[in-house]
Amino acid sequence: MAIHHPARLVVSALVATTLTYTDEKRAHADSLAPVAPATAAQQTPRPGQNSQPSSAPTSVIKRATVPSSTSVVQTKPNRGDTYAPGEITVYGHHEPSMLIGSSTLSSEAMYIFNKTTLDQAINLIPGVNSANTGGTRNERTIMVRGFNRFQVPVLVDGIRIYLPADNRLDYGRFLTPDIAEIQIAKGYASVLDGPDAMGGMVNLVTRAPRKELEVEVRGGSALGHAGEYGGYNVFALVGTKHEKWYAQASFARNDVDHTDLSSNFTPTATQGKGKRLLSDSLDWRVNAKIGFTPNETDEYTVNYTRQEGEKRAPFSVVDPISIQRNWTWPAWNLDSLSLTGRTALGRHLVLKTKLYRNTFYNLLRSFDDSTETTQTKPKAFNSYYNDAAWGGSARLEAELSARDTFGIAFYGRLDQHHELQQTFPGGGWQPEASSVEQSYSIAGENTFHILPTLSLQTGVSYDWRVLDHAEGASGTTLIHYPVKNRGAPNGQARLSWQPDAKSELHISVSDRVRFPTLFERFSTRFGGAVSNPGLRPERTQNYEIGGAHTFGRVEVEGALFYSHLTDLITSFPMIYNGVAVTQSRNVNSANYMGAEISVALPVTKKLLVGGNYTYIHQDINDTVSAITRPTDVPTHKAFVYAEWKPIRHLRFVPSVDITSNRWTTNTAGTAYFRTGHNVNIAARVDYQITPQLQIGANASNLLDQNYQMVSGFPEPGRNFYLNLRVTY
Repeated sequence: MAIHHPARLVVSALVATTLTYTDEKRAHADSLAPVAPATAAQQTPRPGQNSQPSSAPTSVIKRATVPSSTSVVQTKPNRGDTYAPGEITVYGHHEPSMLIGSSTLSSEAMYIFNKTTLDQAINLIPGVNSANTGGTRNERTIMVRGFNRFQVPVLVDGIRIYLPADNRLDYGRFLTPDIAEIQIAKGYASVLDGPDAMGGMVNLVTRAPRKELEVEVRGGSALGHAGEYGGYNVFALVGTKHEKWYAQASFARNDVDHTDLSSNFTPTATQGKGKRLLSDSLDWRVNAKIGFTPNETDEYTVNYTRQEGEKRAPFSVVDPISIQRNWTWPAWNLDSLSLTGRTALGRHLVLKTKLYRNTFYNLLRSFDDSTETTQTKPKAFNSYYNDAAWGGSARLEAELSARDTFGIAFYGRLDQHHELQQTFPGGGWQPEASSVEQSYSIAGENTFHILPTLSLQTGVSYDWRVLDHAEGASGTTLIHYPVKNRGAPNGQARLSWQPDAKSELHISVSDRVRFPTLFERFSTRFGGAVSNPGLRPERTQNYEIGGAHTFGRVEVEGALFYSHLTDLITSFPMIYNGVAVTQSRNVNSANYMGAEISVALPVTKKLLVGGNYTYIHQDINDTVSAITRPTDVPTHKAFVYAEWKPIRHLRFVPSVDITSNRWTTNTAGTAYFRTGHNVNIAARVDYQITPQLQIGANASNLLDQNYQMVSGFPEPGRNFYLNLRVTY
């Protein structure tokens, strides 16, 4: 289905998302993986950074100090294989020995722990947990310090992935092999990186070439309890880097034939032992980029990413078959084409620009029964979404003095949404409905170094949305919804103190909003709701005190955080034209509080022990229903690992993932209960046969625990993986 309405907005200037690191940035390089020798450009420290080498043989330490007179228009950063134009601002003091940072996760760490999708990988980071929506959609999602997927924007190479209808992203569709780094701004996200960062931001940065010829090929196979075939994944990359230009292309594919349930699972009317029914999926992803680097300060790139996915939805194991839906997604496709530029306008001024076009195509099919072969009953339908977005950003950074820098940015985006539905048994088509909405943000941010070891960052922004029109379909009738535009201010400040090379302390406060989706404002929920075009944005005040210190050989990083949320959106019961329905309203408030800590101990040159722990407590002040509970977030979450290299070329990595129980609800949403805790023990072993060839094996849920994160949807039991990696 084609988009019939052309873009009516030409964005003249838009917000940059190029990374500005304010504290230490760690790049972990495992000694078993082949690593290219550092070039002269890689060995040269960025201006304003400590040039002293790390005592850790497999890491590079970079610490921020008072910027030099060339801190704004500095030589372009070269951070290994990370695509620098696609980065965002990340705050944190990243310790050199940690495989898993408090705010970042490297490509090597994702490979070591065998995390092939975003929801699996991001669960390793403190303060973040993966979840399952359950229900008919059965989507994988994440929570960042208690904030859900609507309140934490997701970006790929600094460009937001946003679905204007409902923004219900499925994190299981995002593959990780071509991702150089996952970056998470938790609670405090730079206003220069765009709007809606109520609870932070998640950014997936793709890889970039490091040398004249770079090739990598990976392959893996999933195995069930008895070693039976469960699926496969492959990845291939080729790149080249030269003085004036670079280019790279990559391909990743993940084919899940099925997942296995725990042998401790008790069969029900909808699910037997062994294979999880309807659990198959297929995803692939390509990324290609070419960059032009005419001098030491400027860079211009073209970057293209496309991913396609298809999946089915397993049944709830507790609900009767009569109330379950037979939904499949033959298409869940995204692509993004972007042009980025970094231009030095003088010694103290730099302009960063980005233009992009994103598309989203989605097909949801509903069938008569679990055979998923016929569409003859009234519950059957085919629903098509076809979305497109045009947007970009412009960011101007100026060095006002040796201690003071200032940035101003403008962000603009136009989203077009088209939906079309075929209904049965007649097979007729509803009228095509569309919407057009514009999003803007203007922001300013200043960083002032009060002392050589003390800096203050302040930022303000104003975000607004202009809804041109919104439509819906009811039978053969096209509904034109009333429109209402909204705007809201944001503000934040962060004070950071680095008294010595081993310590960092900070305190921050931010006041941010999140605008509601079209679904929240206008969806009728199959006739059970009425629209509310005047729905206000949700708002939160986030507070954090944190720091990092090296105690001899022990590296520790932690934070205490508190968030007060207001104008939370909930479904409010009401009577409309004599019928009991619901309406989205801003009626709730909430308080989230907690703590997180990360620890790494290099016991010897051959043994590293590390881990992290998160505590989160959530209170929701529900003025509608006294039984509402904050779901999907465990109170306690811990991850502990060891990296042991007993002999040359051999690496053994055991790990333990522990989560306490979390609230979940039954399908009707009338009862809440705890899911129970789980302990997931995993192990990985790799052997470097030659400098170019590595083989490995991985096992997870070794205890074969039968557990669930949401009611009625058990997680996989014990499983195994075999891996092969070739690099050049």
